[in-house]
Amino acid sequence: MPDVGYHETRFAFDKRREVLWRSLWKYWFSRYVRPSDCVLELGSGYAHFINNVHAARRIAVDSWPGFVDYLNGGVQGHVGDATDISFVEDGSVNFAFASNLVEHLSQDGFSRLLEQLKHKLARGGVLALLQPNYRYAFREYFDDYTHVTVYSHITLCDFLTAHGFEIVECIPRFVPLTVKSRFKVSPFLIWLYLHSPLKPLGKQMLIVARVSQ
Repeated sequence: MPDVGYHETRFAFDKRREVLWRSLWKYWFSRYVRPSDCVLELGSGYAHFINNVHAARRIAVDSWPGFVDYLNGGVQGHVGDATDISFVEDGSVNFAFASNLVEHLSQDGFSRLLEQLKHKLARGGVLALLQPNYRYAFREYFDDYTHVTVYSHITLCDFLTAHGFEIVECIPRFVPLTVKSRFKVSPFLIWLYLHSPLKPLGKQMLIVARVSQ
């Protein structure tokens, strides 16, 4: 997992991420979550996603102690390894989410996390993973010194399936790799991109899965 210095170098605060995540929640991820649900975010970082979620219960996990300072009121923060969610009640999570997390984990660590999620997810609950797709981001993938495991949309789906999950949705090119570009980050452009059949610079994939019955 990234060290504290990571947030001063590779993952410094950028207000454009707030625009991105507010828009992604509104235009995409809100479809998965009911107002009565429990949402768990793993590797919350600056909490841009979980702060924008509308749900009865919101839980955020990150190994970086500083992340709790970014949580909005009402969000339950837990400082710890994202591969240990033993503190979460079994069968309580309707929507589990991680962005740019599992490429930082060993396959053993990811396996441990998936085994726990089988118990923590409620019946019908889903896991959504948003992260770099090596097939399209191979040039930049290891520019991040904390990346340890390679996944494409094919290998990630296969890994999930091999560990007892079934794929609900697989979008190989979901969004661009980073907000650090010359292009403006605006809600309208994000909406347009999400609904466009063309995905220029689309190097991050979205995989949604549920526990196999």
